[in-house]
Amino acid sequence: MRNKQKSMINPKLIIATAASLLAACVTQQAGTTAPKKKVVLDYYYNNEWKKDKTTGVDTRWHYTWEDTSFGGYSALGEIFKREGAEISSLETMPTDATLKNASIYIIVDPDTEKETATPNYMDEEAAKTIAKWVKNGGVLVLLANDTGNCDLQHLNILSDKFGVHFNEDSHNRVKNDMFEQGAVMTPNGHEIFGSAKKLYVKEYSSLNVATPARTVLKSGENNLMAVAKYGKGTVFALGDPWIYNEYVGGKKMPADFVNYQAAEDLAKWLLHQTK
Repeated sequence: MRNKQKSMINPKLIIATAASLLAACVTQQAGTTAPKKKVVLDYYYNNEWKKDKTTGVDTRWHYTWEDTSFGGYSALGEIFKREGAEISSLETMPTDATLKNASIYIIVDPDTEKETATPNYMDEEAAKTIAKWVKNGGVLVLLANDTGNCDLQHLNILSDKFGVHFNEDSHNRVKNDMFEQGAVMTPNGHEIFGSAKKLYVKEYSSLNVATPARTVLKSGENNLMAVAKYGKGTVFALGDPWIYNEYVGGKKMPADFVNYQAAEDLAKWLLHQTK
């Protein structure tokens, strides 16, 4: 009989090969940085300007990232950045190209003629473009305002596509500093806000909600906040700008209102919806 030769495997070679592969994998991962999610704030439909008292130069203001006054969104921008996102703005009509790299697109308080000499109105062309972007996985945030302070008529061209209609009304009309007139409570275990929270939302437009949208928070009998799943994307709607600096900075609000914490919860939830 012939002696069968045993297959000899060098253990040192196996260990060396495995170590080499592991090192290559770690090196490759270390050199790869995941792109930041991009949060784009509209400056086209909300396009308000005022003259700076010091310089006399016309300056964009009202619900912008750069505005650190009560009417700005600088605090919200810092929240998004702290959560690892990148913030930017869009000063032109939304197109396939300008929305291509956006994870979240926020439209706030579209202008009326009272606010801007020549408002940029939402139209069917832009609404179809935005709806297609949402369908492909975008996250759209619509923060309107109450009647007389926002172009609800044209905004509804867009929101109606998702089953959300902003009513031309005004609720939680707060007199002077009677803050309780603007109180809204969230329930424990809320899908966005988690534990029970006391929010402050004043002078909002209520919502009519139809499929595919659903109400996620009420104020009394009114639909206050709604969410719609549309294709691969998500829409969040509220008839108020809500979390601007005045009501998240803590300088004006009584301590039992927790809009800042709610803004953090909303930012995290929105980022979680992105693909």
